[in-house]
Amino acid sequence: MEPIYAAAIVLAFIALGELVSTWSRARIPGLLVAMLSAFLVVQLGLVPRSVVDDSMLVEVYTILVAPILFHMGSLIPLRTMVEQWRAVLIASAGILGAVLLLSAVVLPMFGFQYFVAGAGPLAGGIIATSLTTDGLVGAGVATAIVVLPSLILMVQSLPAMPLTNYLLRKYAIRLRESGELDRLVRLAAADREAVSAGGSGRRGSVRTDHRVATRKRLITLPDFLVDNHLFVLFMVLVGGSVATLMSELSSIPASILALILGILSTAIGLTPERTLEKSSSFGIAMAGIIAIVMAPLLTASLSDVIAALLPMITIIVVGTLGILLGGFVATKLLGWAPSLGLSVALTAMYGFPADYLLTHEVARSVGRNPQESEQLTHAMLPAMLVGGFTSVSAGSVVIASVLVSFL
Repeated sequence: MEPIYAAAIVLAFIALGELVSTWSRARIPGLLVAMLSAFLVVQLGLVPRSVVDDSMLVEVYTILVAPILFHMGSLIPLRTMVEQWRAVLIASAGILGAVLLLSAVVLPMFGFQYFVAGAGPLAGGIIATSLTTDGLVGAGVATAIVVLPSLILMVQSLPAMPLTNYLLRKYAIRLRESGELDRLVRLAAADREAVSAGGSGRRGSVRTDHRVATRKRLITLPDFLVDNHLFVLFMVLVGGSVATLMSELSSIPASILALILGILSTAIGLTPERTLEKSSSFGIAMAGIIAIVMAPLLTASLSDVIAALLPMITIIVVGTLGILLGGFVATKLLGWAPSLGLSVALTAMYGFPADYLLTHEVARSVGRNPQESEQLTHAMLPAMLVGGFTSVSAGSVVIASVLVSFL
């Protein structure tokens, strides 16, 4: 099939998933719709199994995988992560709990390859899934195992999102009824006044002023460079190239090095935040990621998928329990409300934009007026976003990269 036709077909499935996800306010995962519909169409013989390979989107992923990880490191300012250190620790404890519990249950039941196939995707999102899938294919494991990360990615958010909605709603009602929300609002107002007067503000406050988050960087790029798409794309590719070179010299996975370089480069001001979006290249990069995740599912037989269902269900159930257990322990040690801490830990199973949409939906439904809804959003959203970034964008990448290296 001509590459342009194949790419259009693959993007049609992805676009369908995006439309359904937007219509359902992320209740129905877009990737579930995209991959399931593509699988069904391939099984009916309407589209060739080689459609993803024919589209050459896998080659796009091969080129951009390190720059994508560099981009992931630029998503949330380092200062914000430092201020929300409790959310970072809780999210990290959640994915660690999942990995430990999976190792205790899945390893003896199914073996090491199944453990590797499930741990990274369950503890994160599509980036970890693509790294895991790529590693499994490279190791030449059985198709029934290669398809497992895709299946986990498709359905892992289905149990996690309703549970998060319940827990976050419980926390929002507690904030409103206990008077704690009023106290947080007063602290945030005091911080904004301190910032406007030239002060530094209170660390860990509900809402961090943008000027505090972006000032005092070592390097300030001129606007004409930051706004130049090709220059920013060049910088991202340089970051990915440096990470790849350092990986060859040190044997540390390039994905981990690219993530670290992205965080540091953004923190000092060498590259702007959300680098691939600044270069207008994020869309094609995401298409490549989804293609690498979708490919094993489309080339697998129905019997391969059926054979992977029991391990998938086991991994999701055990992993969810591990996330809740690890998040609960960290939440109690840090003195946070369990309902908020467990919500932050569960972001590992869906990430952005679901964490953003869930928080706004809960705040809107619990708040008695628009002002109170906005206050609740400011009280919950920073921790939820940082938790999602820690697990989906950072922690799961580290887990997937390390585990795949042992295949």
